[in-house]
Amino acid sequence: MKTELRYAGHPLDVKGYDTERIRKEFLIEKVFIPDEITLVYSMNDRMMAGGAMPVKKALKLEAVEMVKASYFLERREMGMINIGGEAVVETADAVFNIGHKEALYLGKGTKDVVFKSVNPDKPAKLYINSAPAHHEYPSKRITLKDAEVVVMGRPEESNHRTINKLVHTSVLPTCQLQMGMTELKQGSVWNTMPVHTHIRRMEVYFYFEVPEKQAVCHFMGDPDETRHIWMKNEQAVISPSWSIHSAAGTSNYTFIWGMCGENMDYGDVDTRMPDTLK
Repeated sequence: MKTELRYAGHPLDVKGYDTERIRKEFLIEKVFIPDEITLVYSMNDRMMAGGAMPVKKALKLEAVEMVKASYFLERREMGMINIGGEAVVETADAVFNIGHKEALYLGKGTKDVVFKSVNPDKPAKLYINSAPAHHEYPSKRITLKDAEVVVMGRPEESNHRTINKLVHTSVLPTCQLQMGMTELKQGSVWNTMPVHTHIRRMEVYFYFEVPEKQAVCHFMGDPDETRHIWMKNEQAVISPSWSIHSAAGTSNYTFIWGMCGENMDYGDVDTRMPDTLK
């Protein structure tokens, strides 16, 4: 397993970051490595984000130094969404088959987690979020049919999109972790517009289905002094609770959002209209 630690930044400090520093602190450039589990531990609400890509071998989830536990999910919960070929996730108590764009929630106390691909020629790509947990909830597979689906935006505003709430309080109980997948309609490029912040929880965005030679420009920072990060396909970005999180692509794309913090109310946001941003 490959792990990395990222510190939480004060907004007054982030104002002074140049391009190299802002990418170093917030961008996760390599999420998937064949036959590896990669995880970034952020001190923003202690969220962990990364990926598991089993190809020729099974990958066991180990208790990394950062969690100081006898096994990884001793005091944490985990959600994952598969953007690759069919996956098999084994635990001490169950076996889950996870198809393309299906999700899996693993509750606190889940032991002996192993990731496998059904077909090594079409390997699974399990995008992972994990957060601290203080109660045990049942593990569960979630399909797109199980999701709460919300359509937002308008074609004339270039933000027409479908939001699939997968690991979410409307679908299953969790301690604090929420995950979903937003698919932009053809011709739309803006996500999470109008923008917002939610001081009671942080977020991580993972962009995928970005066509070759295209890119996504992710916007972050204080609404009165924004910054941007150019991103490629299958990259993630950490968004502190004080920061906006929005993007425009040079093509339509899909992204996975994951949140954790003290408030699980999806609508608890402070919105800023486009004409007020700086």
